[in-house]
Amino acid sequence: MEVEFYSTPAGDEVVGEFLSSLPDKDLAKALRGIELLKQMGLELREPNVKHLEGPIWELRIKFSTNAYRILYVVCDENTVVLLHGFMKKTQKTPRTEIEIAKSRWAELEKRRSQKDR
Repeated sequence: MEVEFYSTPAGDEVVGEFLSSLPDKDLAKALRGIELLKQMGLELREPNVKHLEGPIWELRIKFSTNAYRILYVVCDENTVVLLHGFMKKTQKTPRTEIEIAKSRWAELEKRRSQKDR
């Protein structure tokens, strides 16, 4: 499975920036989670990943008392795009975080369709 990082139209890799803000041990755990997603792809299930809604899935990362989520979409059977990362502080994934991922996915789909013309 290929893992791509969403980048804004300005070229910012927001998930990469999120990852670089993590403490070293948390970052190592997050990178292991991304590697697991890369290796197992669509075979990966709970507790590592969870479907949220529509095309949006979450990669679940827990280190000590910290819980992180990276929201992503499956583009095709070979590619996922990491859209948004955040520290989870509530029981449920906040609606605002899901909306950010949905907005980025819609924007990325629009860019891709314009590129294909």
